[in-house]
Amino acid sequence: MRGFRWPPPPDGGPRTWGPGPGAPRTGRPALPDPETEVVATPHGVRLEQLVTGSGDPVTVFAHGLGNGIATTRPFGSGVTGRRIFFQFRGHGRSDAPPGAWTYADLARDLRAVADLGGATRAFGASLGAGALCHLLGGSPERFDRLVLFLPAALDQPRGPDARERISGLLAAVASGDASAVAEAVAVELPPTVRNTPAGWAYLRQRLDHLLRDGLAPGLATLPEQAPLPDRAALAAVTAPALVIGCLGDDLHPASVAEELAAALPRATLHVYDRPGILWSDRADLRRRISDFLNG
Repeated sequence: MRGFRWPPPPDGGPRTWGPGPGAPRTGRPALPDPETEVVATPHGVRLEQLVTGSGDPVTVFAHGLGNGIATTRPFGSGVTGRRIFFQFRGHGRSDAPPGAWTYADLARDLRAVADLGGATRAFGASLGAGALCHLLGGSPERFDRLVLFLPAALDQPRGPDARERISGLLAAVASGDASAVAEAVAVELPPTVRNTPAGWAYLRQRLDHLLRDGLAPGLATLPEQAPLPDRAALAAVTAPALVIGCLGDDLHPASVAEELAAALPRATLHVYDRPGILWSDRADLRRRISDFLNG
């Protein structure tokens, strides 16, 4: 079995290890990051954001733990109107207030960005889906349309495997060791993508962001918490919702997506039959999201 190796070959490789032909060595250089801004919020936490598109409606995009603007932008590629991508506290150039944080804090970040930008639709991925659920529990009529992608928890904390993976990523980023961070991030890639040009490009982008900006220690306790004390709070949500899960994802069990869809009165559930859907079903996923939000 050819394993993952870091760093990649100096010529941009990649090289495979062991007998067998080498992989293609072509690939485009990564595009520069777009220029973002840091905005002040009413609750005193400055948050980094990127606004693209124009006109109405306005959609806010909330990312997963350890991710950010770069990883949520593809979800909005076909969405009409203005799109607001932002970084939760402790990510990117957003503030990292001292102390441990809760889903209420994340929901406050999401609500502030949505209110300042006039967003009427919301997308949440993983941790962002949890923050969105918490927000909806207190303000069920805040948005007109919702997409919740790979929800990781509802009214129970995440499992031990997820906690271990996340704590490992936080420790690797804190160490500043590029190889350790690469090993922690590589598990996000399906085996078929590792040691390919696309896989290396993804790792390079993730490492650039994580080693440049870091991740705040306040994120460490979030996997031990649940977004909601009781899923019954979502029964008052009036907006149509699209809930997307997939089978075989240890960090985002399909059962959580099913439970969330059952808790939302006007939810449509779609479950992909294998993990790694950002690589295997990317076009279908983006079409599904844009068709729903633009409907």
